[in-house]
Amino acid sequence: MRRLFNFIILVLTFQAGMAQQLNCEIIVNADQTGQANLSVFKTLERSLNEFVNQTTWTERNFQPHERINCSMFITITSFEDETFNGTIQVQSSRPVYGSSMISPVFNFNDEQFGFSYREYQPLNYSPNSYTSNLVSVISFYIYTILGLDADTFAPEGGTTYFEEANRIVTTSQQGNSQGWRGSDGPRSRFRLNADLLANTYAEYRTALYEYHRLGLDVMHEDLLAGKLSIASSLDKLKVMNNRRNNSLLLRTFFDSKADEITSIYSGGPAYEASAELRETLNSIAPRYARNWRNIR
Repeated sequence: MRRLFNFIILVLTFQAGMAQQLNCEIIVNADQTGQANLSVFKTLERSLNEFVNQTTWTERNFQPHERINCSMFITITSFEDETFNGTIQVQSSRPVYGSSMISPVFNFNDEQFGFSYREYQPLNYSPNSYTSNLVSVISFYIYTILGLDADTFAPEGGTTYFEEANRIVTTSQQGNSQGWRGSDGPRSRFRLNADLLANTYAEYRTALYEYHRLGLDVMHEDLLAGKLSIASSLDKLKVMNNRRNNSLLLRTFFDSKADEITSIYSGGPAYEASAELRETLNSIAPRYARNWRNIR
């Protein structure tokens, strides 16, 4: 009997480990409410961490070293009874092959985050049905993170995940919360997902693959070859920008990558087309002009 018990525990532990696809840290900050010590905020934080890290989001099995590192920083600005308002900052990264480097992939601040929550209420994601805005927003960003990560490893590898995020956009519109409709502004979840799936911005996803898989991942063997591939990916973003100037995806890309690009091209073997690269970057991301001055 004891052997059977130990075997069951082993199987359950193995299944739980295989189910986990993310290493996600979620922090709930309620300082702005003036009541940050209320137990509901710690309960919410703990429940969200369990929900995200213990849910099986995809049938693909992730080995421990393949789990995606990400974070969500939730700032509660106000609440009354079970109604909460605030923002959520979402970030994700991926390792660089052959090195100890971690490359940021996604950095997005969502200011349209309102939800209802009752302390200790269960959080469960159900495909094709709406349960709460809290579950929908968190699940939407999980599938967006999964899609972007997959795009860095294979051309358009994240399509299935973006389509699942799109289903969340559609079902969540019945909840009447902000962020799910085209009329909710240029930085809404609706706009982010629609742009990721639109042919108009196809170069963004191509650039993700070239930048990471053909650029960063080869730099442990050939730094210059990696720089050339990354520069090529940035040229594709320039093509996209010429078609649709100052898009949400372009701003999101450089919010994640500006410091990394500066670091890559300010050291190591000289990149002969640095002047052209600076010109490209200044034209598509002038907000980071101070960074681009360091490229040589």
